[in-house]
Amino acid sequence: MATEGTARGGYLDILRAPHAARLLTGTLVGRLPNGTGPIAITVFTRAEGGSYSLAGGLIAAYGLATAVGQPLLGRAVDLKGQPRVQLPAALISALGMAALAVTGIGNLLLAYAAVLVAGLFTPPLEGGLRALWPSVLGREDRVHRAYALDAVAQEVMFTVGPLLVTLLVALWSPAAALLVINLLGVLGALSVVLSKPSRRWRSAPREAHWLGALRSPGLLALLASFFFVGLALGSITVAGVAYADDRGNDAVYGWLMAALGLGALIGGVGYGARQWAGAPERRLRVLVLLLALGYLPLLLVPGPAAMTALSALAGVFLAPAIACAFIVVDRHAPSGTVTEAFSWLVTTFGVGAALGSAVSGPAVELAGTPAGFAVAGVGGFVAFLVLLATGRVLGDVVPPAREVRHAVSGGPEAAGAPAGPTEKNPHSSENDRNGDVEPGFSTGLQA
Repeated sequence: MATEGTARGGYLDILRAPHAARLLTGTLVGRLPNGTGPIAITVFTRAEGGSYSLAGGLIAAYGLATAVGQPLLGRAVDLKGQPRVQLPAALISALGMAALAVTGIGNLLLAYAAVLVAGLFTPPLEGGLRALWPSVLGREDRVHRAYALDAVAQEVMFTVGPLLVTLLVALWSPAAALLVINLLGVLGALSVVLSKPSRRWRSAPREAHWLGALRSPGLLALLASFFFVGLALGSITVAGVAYADDRGNDAVYGWLMAALGLGALIGGVGYGARQWAGAPERRLRVLVLLLALGYLPLLLVPGPAAMTALSALAGVFLAPAIACAFIVVDRHAPSGTVTEAFSWLVTTFGVGAALGSAVSGPAVELAGTPAGFAVAGVGGFVAFLVLLATGRVLGDVVPPAREVRHAVSGGPEAAGAPAGPTEKNPHSSENDRNGDVEPGFSTGLQA
């Protein structure tokens, strides 16, 4: 993967763009309820006298509902705009969690209904932010760097979020933690939808099709691959618990997960600080292969200090792979389906992580802790093989560098970004970055 030198301005160039810092911060705060959902539900359930099995059941119901709701709400955003979907969804989701906090777990039917509503209506802020970047930043290189910044910011959120829940529980109560986290989520969503880019954003025209974004073969190939990336990551969380149990020290698990996040932070910062030559599809294959190779040393299960270092190494290529996947989604999503396409990536990754956790547990019980980490390695390599086998569908053509084109009312000039020569094309779409027929489609079928 050759580089074209240090990216101009780095991350500060992104954050200085009008509205960029607000959108990034608002999205991260708005996603706190979802990012902290599992730990908040677990702590609340245990405080109410419920078992770990009940907590696991509620978390599974919440995760399944989120997986179903994200692409559906993403499609609604593409059709109706962001404010008309994101804010009502955030309010309904928060009310679901508030109902759980108020009614408790005495009535299991109500408890499950509450988490199902909260999960189903989780607003697709993650996909919505990526749909907004072109109108805010204008140039293709800045959008790609924003994807890397987005991946890095996610690692920060998943590190800070659980700490915030723990602090709220210590200061008040588990029920208060649920209420405060979800109130913050609504405020974050409100900050996003009241911004000018969100209010002005309109999806490109789309062809009416029941499959929506899923009619793109290239997108399907990417989703299949990242299902197994999610499986690998989900298996590490369970294997890490088993490793800590083997050492008789629960704190070790926290160190392993923190190291994994730190590695991803370092990798994401390094990846986004440079411009990369070549087709992102080809680069993604290399990154996923390196990610899979990084999981293999975990099979050695050395002492805690060495294992923590290996966990950091295992995380280095996670954020770069995710950032590169964002670019590939953008290139392969049919016109008018960009938010839905990004939401499908979130869903697929989450379902894969859930399955990884489910598979890793029996693997540990049957063959010990190394088997749990072996599941991560297998998942990583299967993800790579999927990308390898679908190379023709994904395509490897390196397009000429051009300005980002999109279908946002007002264009980048309205958001303070420089307009490029391709802005003159009234038929450009938010995902058709290269002016080419979208991969996997004939001209007549292009959405």
